[in-house]
Amino acid sequence: MKLLKCFLLTILLSTGGLVFGEEMDIKEVINNLQKRIEILEKKVSGTTSYIESQERILRLQEEKIKDYESKLLDLGYSSKGFQAKEIIQGLEIGASATMVVQGTNNVNRFDEVDKKRRQTDASYSLDITLSKDFPEQNGKLFLHLESGEGEGLEDNLTLYSNVNYDANNENNVSLTELWYEQAFWEDRLIVNFGKLDPTAYFDKNEVANDETTQFLARIFRNSPVIEFPDNSLGIKIGYLPKEWLEFGYGCFEGDSDWEKIGDSVFNIVQVTFKTNFFDLAGNWRFLGWHSNNNHIKWLDLTKEKEDSYGFGLSFDQMINDAVTIFLRYGWQEEKFYNPEITAVPDLNYSLEHSYSLGFHIKGNLWGRDNDVLGLAFGQVFASDDYKKVNEIKAKSETHIESYYRIKVNEHLSLSPDLQYIINPFGKDIIDDTKSIFIGGLRVQMDY
Repeated sequence: MKLLKCFLLTILLSTGGLVFGEEMDIKEVINNLQKRIEILEKKVSGTTSYIESQERILRLQEEKIKDYESKLLDLGYSSKGFQAKEIIQGLEIGASATMVVQGTNNVNRFDEVDKKRRQTDASYSLDITLSKDFPEQNGKLFLHLESGEGEGLEDNLTLYSNVNYDANNENNVSLTELWYEQAFWEDRLIVNFGKLDPTAYFDKNEVANDETTQFLARIFRNSPVIEFPDNSLGIKIGYLPKEWLEFGYGCFEGDSDWEKIGDSVFNIVQVTFKTNFFDLAGNWRFLGWHSNNNHIKWLDLTKEKEDSYGFGLSFDQMINDAVTIFLRYGWQEEKFYNPEITAVPDLNYSLEHSYSLGFHIKGNLWGRDNDVLGLAFGQVFASDDYKKVNEIKAKSETHIESYYRIKVNEHLSLSPDLQYIINPFGKDIIDDTKSIFIGGLRVQMDY
């Protein structure tokens, strides 16, 4: 300010010839300048206060961020110091729900008084899966929770092989799988151990092995003559010496009760040839199994601790980009039966062999790329010793199933499903030997 006043004064002195009126104008200019300077000083002071307040807010935000980081580190660090982001990395969560409604023209349950009547039943299942990859250790952890309600038509039909593999009447949340997988030698040797589902590794099939998206009938899900235990304690070892060849071995608790481990054991081996004829993928599986669950000999009921065994095959082969065909066959020792395996309502029986075949066609042939049409045919044959002891017909039970899966959107699919059963339970249901027709709808929701 002093410099400005001196400058103005110098100008004034150098113009000594100015009149008094001109001096008044200069004073007014100086006053106006002083007022503007005061206004600018106030604005600068206000801006400085605002900057200081923003700096205080930033400091508070930095303190909060540090506090959050500290909490995340406390939550995310394991005993070996892995950070929270490392826990989340590689973690996958899946959820799905399946609802099935089925109606039949012939309820043939063995002890049903009013046979040949119509009935419609439903069931649902809910699956939640969590998996975590450990790439540095080449390992994986997997957890599967499942719930459901409703037996559908299965508790109303007496059959060798029933019609809704997805039926689950537990009505609670259960841990169906919990296992760890470790790979060795560049993934040539893979070991899984924990609570395992044997059918996830053996007797698999690309187009006939999933009741939530493919065939519903049990005969087309897995071979009915393999005595797979329920999900249980076990170990599975897979060895891939070549890309086209895999050897598999599984050892599982046979009675799935987690008591007296080793008193009942189910062993299974499988060889898989991964074909690629004309660049069309396929899998040809050959397997053999043995169970030392207590079996009873049909022709000598005093022998109650017999073993059982069998073999099987499961093929799936693409024949073009849209069509895949499958074939499954199984045989088991006919002389024994497992008293824990019964038909509704608690009828003992035993099977000797079964087969199924069919195809799966993708909808791109008719402009529906994500739709699928499936058709399958199969038969189940009772054992000769079972026929002799019970003096019954025990004809081969024939199953035919077709479904069409409509992909509504990324999260919803609808599958009309038709099944036809000839000679249900070998045509040995008193007063009811007619065939059974089943019409249904499956709703699949994925998240």
